[in-house]
Amino acid sequence: MSMTSHRDMNVDMNVDMNVDVDVLVVGAGPTGLALGVDLARQGVDALVVERGEGLAPGSRGKGLQPRTMEVFEDLGVLDAIRAAGGGYPVGMIWQDGERVGEHQMFDPAEPSDDSPYNAPWMVPQWRTQEILFARLRELGGRVAFGREVVSADQDENGVTVGFASGPPVRARYVVAADGGRSAVRRALGIAMAGETLDPHPMLVADVRITGLDRDNWHVFPPREGTGGFLAICPLAGTQDFQVVAQFPEGTDVDLSLDGVRKTVAARSHLSPEAVTEVRWASDFRPRTGLADRFSAGRVLLAGDAAHIHSPAGGQGLNTSVQDAYNLGWKLGAVLRGEAPASLLGTYEEERRPVAADMLGLSTRIHRGEARRGKETRQLGLGYRGSSLAVETRTDLPDEALRAGDRAPDGTVDGVRLFDAFRGAHWTLLTVGTVTEPAAPPGVRTARIGSHERYGTGVFLVRPDGYVGWAGADTTGLREYAALVGLSAG
Repeated sequence: MSMTSHRDMNVDMNVDMNVDVDVLVVGAGPTGLALGVDLARQGVDALVVERGEGLAPGSRGKGLQPRTMEVFEDLGVLDAIRAAGGGYPVGMIWQDGERVGEHQMFDPAEPSDDSPYNAPWMVPQWRTQEILFARLRELGGRVAFGREVVSADQDENGVTVGFASGPPVRARYVVAADGGRSAVRRALGIAMAGETLDPHPMLVADVRITGLDRDNWHVFPPREGTGGFLAICPLAGTQDFQVVAQFPEGTDVDLSLDGVRKTVAARSHLSPEAVTEVRWASDFRPRTGLADRFSAGRVLLAGDAAHIHSPAGGQGLNTSVQDAYNLGWKLGAVLRGEAPASLLGTYEEERRPVAADMLGLSTRIHRGEARRGKETRQLGLGYRGSSLAVETRTDLPDEALRAGDRAPDGTVDGVRLFDAFRGAHWTLLTVGTVTEPAAPPGVRTARIGSHERYGTGVFLVRPDGYVGWAGADTTGLREYAALVGLSAG
């Protein structure tokens, strides 16, 4: 199977493994790379290690939800992500070589001032990884390829990780972002409960193909004797198409060029020769999984190592990147001595319920019980039940923004809120009130007039863009600052 030149950058960087680091991130997929970027921008001494000899090929998770686009804006990769991809095409249903109808993959949403990104954005996963990798290198971050984890032994001061080749690495903390078959999770003995959603094997392949337009996602429903459906989607920002096909239970899926050609020809009006190249191919069975816990001592699980989703609904990669975004600032604060180690306990407290909810949503979409709409955009996810969410106002209307909610965007009095929030810092936002709160050291301040989504009050916004504390005035702010490791001055 041929590989293209844009993946030649994925070479072993010959990182000196004979060093101790603050954080060892295992896995250079979207989760590990996003975490690496977040840590690097904070100046944390971190190393990302990857079992493979380079970044993984393949389109895999190609859909970026609006909330993830917001995360990528904060991490400094949004412009590259937008340039590399495009919107989702309209689904075109075919039957006997004729176009018989259209299908909208996602419920439409109107753009709004508080949510600048209102629709999923398509970028092949290999390209998302390249963009994050380049950003990590730009920030001085390090990745070592060809490092397969074989052991993880921890004590009260750190974790020693052994590899199939090369010396071990000693780290204060380890984050397992090494996928659904996580070697680190298995070494820790953490169980993952789940189920196979569908016994029918699936083919997913990146191909070059002729005879189809790039304006539509081409869907070929099952025909008698063919065994299952076929979908061919143009991959935005590339010349490739992603082929997805379902097969009868027990089928040994043929991933070769000849095998993919036979599948496409049997289930569509295209000839075998229409498939000119297979650039990457894989087979899988849709399944779910949720780790019993997301941490053990100084080791934390993120991404597919903690939760496995059906690809339906495009929630897996997005939930995983947001794991990293939740964890990055907490690791930084603890390692700088600004917050107690107990802050890391809020990672599992906040992210495991979110992962469970997203697993349920993905499963319902897979089974045809829910549509891809408001929930899949992930803008409504939050942490109201977290110990880090402290709401001191009373008698709020049902629709009011509360502590634990995502802090909306907006431009008021010439101030764009996402610009004020950008970076790994807390932001003290005063809205429509004469209160002049004294911000704890290191906390940035912003002041705007009354805002439809915020109303009026004082809001302490976390580094990951969620409201941590909210009040009508500053009563209780000092106590909260102490809780999260900020000095109230």
